[in-house]
Amino acid sequence: MRLLGSDLSCFRGGRQVFAGLSFTVAAGEALVVLGPNGVGKSSLLRLLAGLVPRSGGTLDLEGGDPELGIGEQAHYLGHQDALKPSLTVAENLAFWSDFLGSRTGTPAALAAVGLEDIAQLPAAYLSAGQRRRLSLARLVAIKRPIWLLDEPTTALDTAAQARLAGFMGAHLAGGGLIVAAAHGPIGLAAAKELRLGDPR
Repeated sequence: MRLLGSDLSCFRGGRQVFAGLSFTVAAGEALVVLGPNGVGKSSLLRLLAGLVPRSGGTLDLEGGDPELGIGEQAHYLGHQDALKPSLTVAENLAFWSDFLGSRTGTPAALAAVGLEDIAQLPAAYLSAGQRRRLSLARLVAIKRPIWLLDEPTTALDTAAQARLAGFMGAHLAGGGLIVAAAHGPIGLAAAKELRLGDPR
């Protein structure tokens, strides 16, 4: 499987966010998108997920399911955690597992992110780090080949960052691919880099 972007451009809010972006990410590889705030890192991930339209260029997925779009074969983890506060931790993950189709199951995924002891706690009472870990549980519970991660280490403590690094390493070892936006290291030492806003 390969994700290929060629000469991509994006307009949002009446302004050009980026133009002329090209990259290739193959199965087992990660691409870390770097650059200052406002340069278009999040917009690129949202474009890849199919949440915003591209204004130019081409985007292809070789070796994926031809009946599905790229966004339907990807996990998108954005800045906001998609949780319903009135539902418990387990109910939130069960919703996404049912909606997207789970093979691992809720209990195992919650254990993987260290939230099994508070499975019955309403999500409204979670800390920022716990909310992020619950969002990460979706990556474990529901298998998809492409992970689009926007600042995935936000609000995570050192132990949770190490767990995330383990998840990402296992995903790549299993033939998955990752595109992640970041300001610094996120545990992907061998990742390729795409720098936005670089005058060079």
